[in-house]
Amino acid sequence: MNQNDLTRLPVHEVARQIAARALSPIDVVEAYLARIERHDPKLHAYTEVYADDARLAARGAEAAIRSGHAVGPLHGVPIALKDLIELEGRVVSGGCEAWTNRRATRTATLARRLIASGMIVLGKTHTVEFAMGGWGTNTRRGTPWNPWDPKRARTPGGSSSGSGVAVAAGLAPWAVGTDTGGSVRLPASWCGITGLKTTIGRVSTHGVMPLSPTLDTPGPMARSVEDAALLYTVMQGADPLDPLTRGLDYVNPMPTLKRGVRGLRLARMPDVERQHASADVLAAYDRSLAQFERLGAEIVDVKLPFLFADVASFNLRIMAAESYALYASLIDDEAAPLDPHVRPRIAAGRDISSTAYIEALRMRETMKSQFAAAMEGIDALLTPTTMTTAVPLEQVDQTKAPAHYTRFANYLDLTALALPNGIAADGLPTSLQIVCRASEEATALRIGWAVQEATEWHLQMPPGAPAAA
Repeated sequence: MNQNDLTRLPVHEVARQIAARALSPIDVVEAYLARIERHDPKLHAYTEVYADDARLAARGAEAAIRSGHAVGPLHGVPIALKDLIELEGRVVSGGCEAWTNRRATRTATLARRLIASGMIVLGKTHTVEFAMGGWGTNTRRGTPWNPWDPKRARTPGGSSSGSGVAVAAGLAPWAVGTDTGGSVRLPASWCGITGLKTTIGRVSTHGVMPLSPTLDTPGPMARSVEDAALLYTVMQGADPLDPLTRGLDYVNPMPTLKRGVRGLRLARMPDVERQHASADVLAAYDRSLAQFERLGAEIVDVKLPFLFADVASFNLRIMAAESYALYASLIDDEAAPLDPHVRPRIAAGRDISSTAYIEALRMRETMKSQFAAAMEGIDALLTPTTMTTAVPLEQVDQTKAPAHYTRFANYLDLTALALPNGIAADGLPTSLQIVCRASEEATALRIGWAVQEATEWHLQMPPGAPAAA
């Protein structure tokens, strides 16, 4: 098996072959490092690649597995981490040029879990500065190149832009992102991969550079639902260092993953929300609804008590207020080398009164109850993930956000899965979003697996990172 074959294998198959000693972690790591060396100079997915340490860890994994000392089923599998996740002694810049040499003094809980499971960190991936932006751009540190268009720079989606590009282009088998208003799902949509927005508290944020502590949620990014589910099993769990994780039972999504959707009730989004999506996105969305019906699900209408845009405005209010409280010293320093598009987004928090902030928190609880009542007897709400396919960078309006279909899930503390569901006329991927109640990641993944098993959109590889070495 050559290196490009290795990087095309789904992670669950790589893990199975490594555990069976049919595949060496050394070969897997070398295959990914070779693709990074070849393609990342253009794609710009990584801020830093830990090539020497990854090779050392791969040799250690090989020795441990062959001597009967494997620490688990994922021992020897590589992974990439967003540049918000702290690794002691490593740079964690949060996409900010002012922090290019800022080194972490601790290791994030979720990183410890991944490493304890035997995973090998390939490096850190680019993010929008402070994770405050959905387009995926970073004016000062560079914007990752969406591999679906090798000739024209397009939005990779943000803020987990580097993670999305790395997974899509085969520069990592899977990666970790964070999602405060869509930052896992937007790059998943535009890069043609799968991304899971987790419920608050499902994954510890200890050691993850915050944007909005009320809303931040780390999540897995992978090429398939099965791989995203597998990574989620390792990421989740209670952490004494993160109070939000306490009291949530560990739920393994794997036993129910392949049960199908027959008998489930899935809601189409209200017609009023269709006006925001392009024709190609709507066509793919409607095909997905029809596919679910063929698989045995019941597609039903739902009357929501609010528009997605109304919910998004409250979500943005919390994000701006909390991010400004965290980073005011930099935002207010006109000499600080900040992204000119990010600074005003966070600076808006300066003008949000305590009354307005508390109102957003209070309305959140009210809207949660209203949404739960509307969704009574319904297993999931289906929407597009993004309104359009990836936008050419020169056409981006930085005063607007692409998160129309995603922010409501953050504000209402829902779980949401984004997965590819078509290729538009422009050759770019479209994406479906499956939104479930809080702590129902297993249900969202089950629904996603069913439609992905019946289609092949997740198997498509972008032309911007060809297989030829």
